[in-house]
Amino acid sequence: MPTEKFTFTGHSGEALAARLDLPEGPYLATALFAHCFTCSKDIPAARRISARLAAMGIAVLRFDFTGLGHSGGEFENTTFTSNVEDLRLAAEALTAEGRAPRLLIGHSLGGAAALRAAGQIDSVRAVVTIGAPFDPEHVTHNFGNALDRIDADGTAEVDLGGRPVRIGRRFVEDVRAEKLGRSIRDLDRALLVLHGPRDAVVGIENAAEIFKAAKHPKSFITLDDADHLITRPEDAEYAAEVIAAWARRYVDLRAPAPPPGAPEGVLRISEADPDGFLQDVHIGTRLHVLADEPETYGGSGRGLTPYQFVSAGLGACTSMTIRMYARRKQWPLEHVQVDVSHDKVHAQDCENCTNGQRIDRFTRRIRLEGDLAPDQRARLREIADRCPVHRTLESEVEIDTVMLD
Repeated sequence: MPTEKFTFTGHSGEALAARLDLPEGPYLATALFAHCFTCSKDIPAARRISARLAAMGIAVLRFDFTGLGHSGGEFENTTFTSNVEDLRLAAEALTAEGRAPRLLIGHSLGGAAALRAAGQIDSVRAVVTIGAPFDPEHVTHNFGNALDRIDADGTAEVDLGGRPVRIGRRFVEDVRAEKLGRSIRDLDRALLVLHGPRDAVVGIENAAEIFKAAKHPKSFITLDDADHLITRPEDAEYAAEVIAAWARRYVDLRAPAPPPGAPEGVLRISEADPDGFLQDVHIGTRLHVLADEPETYGGSGRGLTPYQFVSAGLGACTSMTIRMYARRKQWPLEHVQVDVSHDKVHAQDCENCTNGQRIDRFTRRIRLEGDLAPDQRARLREIADRCPVHRTLESEVEIDTVMLD
């Protein structure tokens, strides 16, 4: 996934640091990601969601709010309102680059900011919140006894997850005054609410309030056992898959024509877990599946193995070929089922082989349902051997490998 550094001016005039994750293939749309309270643009959940959307053709801008990460400014002087303004200015900077955002994603307080900012960004068509509070003042529950010091002294250091963060009085007063109900009711954009029922930081009741206040189209998806920061890779991946699938319905993703020499488009396979074997397999911008090895061979078993993909191609092509022939003949074929298995066998076990090496053998079992005559069944058995993938597997295949820089 290509990534470009991106800088724009925030609400206080300071330079804010961002990353623009770009598709390796055609660029189809842009999303803007707002991170959680006192987090940064580089948290694992943000990276994984960005990677999945980029694979779909959606560029993603994730940035550090004022005073956080690599951005300039003093965080203790920021407020919820200033975060909303930073988000609006990020959208403005993207628009100036010809990449006006159509999808807005916000995590935790970033989700609340996304709900508040969406009405100010004309290009946005859909909004996603992840573990967002309905009431922004909810974040002050984590300040403990520091609230009294903030009220008395104007600023105080707060321990957030073992990390000291200085919070100013203006921030507390601002979140106390902020009410999101009207912004959610007037959103006029598609809304997806993602939340974990076991979220110990922002309770699931916040998702219920957001969903209740919103008008259709709206969707709610539970993140099951995920924690507030979506720290487990499988939870972040699931959230990314849901967002990617949901976004297609509301964000226009019109892919260009396939390149010459690839009539069915290009399959892109990239590592999803460099410590294992899990692979993301993207077919164009609309389809995504996982490839992996079984757990007994060091994988996680979360996707099809490479040979299962080959077997699936053979089985699917066989079924389609039989169906097309029966449809053309108007035969009473009601249903086709093809079971395919793969094994390595010695050449002497193959009637048509001439050497002693091990070869690949695919066993295909076909079940045809319908009031078919014996001669029709026999003919469909012959047609099965004529499926294009079958012929490809039995023919000489040339594989041209090009190493890219």
